Amino acid sequence: MTQETDIQEEVEETKHSNSVQFLSFTLGEEEYGVDILSVQEIRSWEPVSRIPNVPSYEKGVVNLRGAIVPIIDLRERFNLQHSEYTNLTVVVVLQTILQGRSRTMGVVVDSVSDVNNVDAQLIQSAPDFGTKVSTEFISGLALVDERMLILLDVKKLLKLDGVDDAAKDDNDDES
Repeated sequence: MTQETDIQEEVEETKHSNSVQFLSFTLGEEEYGVDILSVQEIRSWEPVSRIPNVPSYEKGVVNLRGAIVPIIDLRERFNLQHSEYTNLTVVVVLQTILQGRSRTMGVVVDSVSDVNNVDAQLIQSAPDFGTKVSTEFISGLALVDERMLILLDVKKLLKLDGVDDAAKDDNDDES
């Protein structure tokens, strides 16, 4: 829990910085990153309330201080081999604005690594081939301490299949 607390404190400290910063985490052998400004909090894995008839990567929901937050397993979302949850497994709660509305969702990851400062000019575009993850979720790639960090687009990551399309249709009907 100490590492999780240290990283949580670092997340809070770096939210007010001008540099491009990413929270890094692992899924299997790969290291991924999300914009630190999208990170609401980091939580230990806890059982969720299952919801019927949802894709297998949508694990269920949790009550987070009165708000119902969906939890998705990124390994399953990215079609990676499933791994048993351990005491290192965490949920990174992400928040963004989609179609003018706040969207909060937790993503299950193998472990949280660090907060990384990345020079925006050194971020490279996502390749068209050779990644384990569909490039639709990748906003770029960065080299951090000789490690490749796959940077994820939080807006695309938090868009649920069908939900946002239905909301768009409802808004079109109101016009």
